[in-house]
Amino acid sequence: MMRTPRTARRGATVGLAIGSIALLTLTACGTTSGDSASTDETLTELGDAEGQVSILAWPGYVEDGSNSPDVDWVTPFEEETGCEVTSKTYGTSDEAVNLMKTGEYDVVAASGDATLRLIAGGDVAPVNTDLIPNYEGIFDFLKEKEWNSVDGQSYGVPHGYGANLLMYNTETFAEAPTSWDVVFDKAGENAGKVTAYDSPIYIADAAVYLMAHQPELGIENPYALDEEQFQAAVDLLKVQRESIGEYWSDYLKEIQAFETGDSVVGTTWQVIQNVLAGSGASTDVVLPEEGATGWSDTWMVASDAANVNCAYMWLDYIASPEANATATAYFGEAPSSQEACEYREDCEAYHAGDEEYASQIWYWTTPIAECVDGRTDVECVDYAQWTAAWQEIKG
Repeated sequence: MMRTPRTARRGATVGLAIGSIALLTLTACGTTSGDSASTDETLTELGDAEGQVSILAWPGYVEDGSNSPDVDWVTPFEEETGCEVTSKTYGTSDEAVNLMKTGEYDVVAASGDATLRLIAGGDVAPVNTDLIPNYEGIFDFLKEKEWNSVDGQSYGVPHGYGANLLMYNTETFAEAPTSWDVVFDKAGENAGKVTAYDSPIYIADAAVYLMAHQPELGIENPYALDEEQFQAAVDLLKVQRESIGEYWSDYLKEIQAFETGDSVVGTTWQVIQNVLAGSGASTDVVLPEEGATGWSDTWMVASDAANVNCAYMWLDYIASPEANATATAYFGEAPSSQEACEYREDCEAYHAGDEEYASQIWYWTTPIAECVDGRTDVECVDYAQWTAAWQEIKG
């Protein structure tokens, strides 16, 4: 069984209220005020290593052998660069954003529900990818996206990624489902045994479904919902609530629920299916025809990094094929480059490098009032309102 700390990581990442997000608006340079880093402040050349670097990251992203002697990709970095690593883990994106404001960290690993806030708050700097040789090998479909760049300016280096898949019990479903309708319009057929991800960001899953089944709503991006579109997604989830046995955010609890048969269909991650398959459970996963939500994490450099040279060295190192392969495999996600697959035997299971597959994933992005789909004639519903609505949906 692959070790992964995802329980503490994904479940809590997007589950808390973000009252301040209502005020977040990105301008062309990705900031709300002039104190944020701008594109002309990017580093132009590297200097000597400072001898240390402070990293803020999700559990499992910066392993130095202290948790498990055979899991260590930090020591090779320190030996190679002379940059001694100190690290701190966090449990939610809100926590990460707050910690970055202390100015104590040089590097942060951030998910899409935090990156725009870090950029807008001036907490992270634009990144000069020319100074990161391993950036070139990263899959193009992960570069310069709305969650890791602004107007073509990169604000970080993509790390691992994955999709929120549909899991089903193969004894309950004689044929593999092809649509999310089994957890929405047809959820009643398995009432009490449907499961869904416990987070406000799950509203985007409903929006993905509506994009295909109610095109008249005009949804172009599940994280850019105007009031009418948002209400349609909320209404769909309120109906679904009647068939939900339990919402999950705990990795182990979902495994147990599918093993016992308490859950027979719902959202999941590939790594969870890997564990269940290893135990002989009657489950399988599919990426439905409507597509799915997912995540793509980004390594970012603090705008006031005290050790900027070592920070850049870390970004290059963690994007190197072997280090990236080791870190993403430990965590349970696809690596960021094809070369990394030379050091992994499970890339096919994670559809690593499959651009067509990746194009069906809507990666988590912070919903903000300024619509991330580019619309300027309406105001979109921000994440604070998503959080309030989620509590109402769950009752």
